[in-house]
Amino acid sequence: MEIFGYICAIFIGISLGLIGSGGSILTVPVLFYFFGVDAVLATAYSLFIVGFTAAIGSVQYFLRGLVNKKTAIVFGIPSIIAVFLTRAYIVPAIPQEVFQIGEFILTKNVMLMILFAVLMVLASYSMIKKDKNKEPEQIQEQKFNYPLILIEGLIVGFITGLVGAGGGFLIIPALIILSKLPMKEAVGTSLVIIAAKSLIGFFGEGSDTIIDWPFLMLISVMATIGIFIGIFLSKKIDGAKLKPAFGWFVLVMGVYIIAKELFFKT
Repeated sequence: MEIFGYICAIFIGISLGLIGSGGSILTVPVLFYFFGVDAVLATAYSLFIVGFTAAIGSVQYFLRGLVNKKTAIVFGIPSIIAVFLTRAYIVPAIPQEVFQIGEFILTKNVMLMILFAVLMVLASYSMIKKDKNKEPEQIQEQKFNYPLILIEGLIVGFITGLVGAGGGFLIIPALIILSKLPMKEAVGTSLVIIAAKSLIGFFGEGSDTIIDWPFLMLISVMATIGIFIGIFLSKKIDGAKLKPAFGWFVLVMGVYIIAKELFFKT
C-alpha cells in the first residue's frame, strides 16, 4: 500500500505541473488511506507537500515569464490570512466528537474526510465540464474586480486551511475571469498563490502538532519529481484534454470516500 502511495505522490505533482490543479485534491486521501496518517494531521501534511511542490514548480513558470506578480499579491493576501487563521484557530476548535445521532457518531476525522470528499466532487465538475470560452489570441487589459477577488481569496484560504487542498480548481477560473489572465499565466500565478498560502498555513499549526519530517520530506520530494514531469509534459501534451479524464477519477474517489466513511466504516 505504501509503494502505491509513493506512486500517487508522483501523480499529485504531475497533475499540478500539467493542469495547475487537481493533484492536491488527492494528497489527503493518499496520506489517510495509504499511509494511515490521522485525518487532521493529513490536512497539515498536505499543506506542506502541496506548498513545497507548488513553490518548486512555480520557479519554472517564473523563468518562462508566466507569473503575474500583481495578481498573485492581490489574490494571495486575503487567502494567506484566511488559511493561517483557519489552521491556527478554527481547526483546533473543532471537537473530536462533532455530534451524535443514535449510534452514529460524527468524529472530527470523519467530518474532515467527508468535507474533503465533497470538495473532490465539486472539483471534478470543474474539470469535467467543457470550457466554451477559448483562450483569446490577444492579451486582454487586466482589470481587477477587487470585491470578488477579496471574497474568492478568503473562501479559497478557508477551504485550504480546513481540508488541506491547494484550491487550484477554484483559483485558476477566478484568475481567468476576474483578472483576465491567459490560461498558462493563470496556472503559473496559481502555483505561486498555492505555495504561499499553503506553506504559511502549515507553519500556522500549533506547537503540539508532531511532524514526522523525514516522511513529510520524502513525500514532498516524490511530488516534486512529479511536478517536473508534469511541466515537461505540459510542453508536449494539451492539459485540457487530460483534465476531464482526471476529473472523472476524482469524482469516483470522492463518492467512494463518502460511501466508505458514512456507510462502510469498520
